[in-house]
Amino acid sequence: MSSGRHAQRPAASFWLLVVCVALVAGTLFVVLGGRGDGDRPRAVGSSEGATPAEPSSTTAGSDPPSPAPERRGGLVLHGTGDVNLDPTYISSFASQGYDYAWSGLDGLFRRDDLTVVNLECAVSDRGSAIPKEFNFRGDPDALPAMHDAGVEVANLGNNHSYDFGPDALVDTVRNVRRAGMAPVGAGASSDEALAPAMFDLEGWRVAVVGLDQVVDPFPEAVATATKPGTAAGHDTDLMIDAIRAAADRADLVVVMIHWGVELDTQPRAEQVDLGHRMIDAGADVIFGGHSHRLQPMETYRGRPIFYSLGNFVWPTLSYEGSVTAIAEVRVRPGGGIRGRLLPAFIDAPGHAVLR
Repeated sequence: MSSGRHAQRPAASFWLLVVCVALVAGTLFVVLGGRGDGDRPRAVGSSEGATPAEPSSTTAGSDPPSPAPERRGGLVLHGTGDVNLDPTYISSFASQGYDYAWSGLDGLFRRDDLTVVNLECAVSDRGSAIPKEFNFRGDPDALPAMHDAGVEVANLGNNHSYDFGPDALVDTVRNVRRAGMAPVGAGASSDEALAPAMFDLEGWRVAVVGLDQVVDPFPEAVATATKPGTAAGHDTDLMIDAIRAAADRADLVVVMIHWGVELDTQPRAEQVDLGHRMIDAGADVIFGGHSHRLQPMETYRGRPIFYSLGNFVWPTLSYEGSVTAIAEVRVRPGGGIRGRLLPAFIDAPGHAVLR
């Protein structure tokens, strides 16, 4: 074929054929609803009760278009053990301020997609101490620092959220929400306590469920249909039902549960059995706590179970209690899930540092 300046021109019939092919291709693209790489929808994080995004508008009198499958990105999730915001228990808060609790993490939680912590105290000025050995009253002014550190979810399903009774518990739920975080595991009723927090992240619908099995010696802390409290208590069937319900609404289900026995360094057989039941019911990640000791992680059916994440924002009562870790879970776009423990150490009261 000639390539010079005076190359022979194509015949007119050839150009007519090119125009016809182009018109047909353009019509097929419109009819089939072609979508380029630059049209990827942007996921927006939201929590339970937030205003949903506006649906896409359609032309009046026409059928709505079939929704295109949303492209999913990878996710990074973190979970921690017990966080205590009681300034009479964490001595460093008076001199260092509440930001100090999160200053040893190098902004880890601000760089991830979702962080869940176990908030081991009532965070309220209301109510009176219930009869028990330890009662923790967190300062509501400490919550903004927790939010600014990158925490999105505070689990209240534990044995200290009810330390100052039902009024303080309900007020704690309100205070956590006002600080821009989602409370789970406790509420004004059992339905509210068991309800998941929902998030839209990188094309994934993520549900977070909080559960509390540690209610002895004060079982009155368990929420009922008409009374505030924490989620489920010893009713494991109710826990499984809550996880199944969350799995029906979400692509990924994260569970944070308070269980086991204090100072244990290994999970009990009943915890392992329950953890497996929860995975079988639809849980994808389990963050556990209560023992005040770091325990191993297990992978069951490709899903990580962190049996106990130990202490996190906590006093330095012992070396064993100061050895801790952050659970990190990575979700691949195709659905693969991988968990690991990031070693950390509480080097001063209320101050965990990544190692």
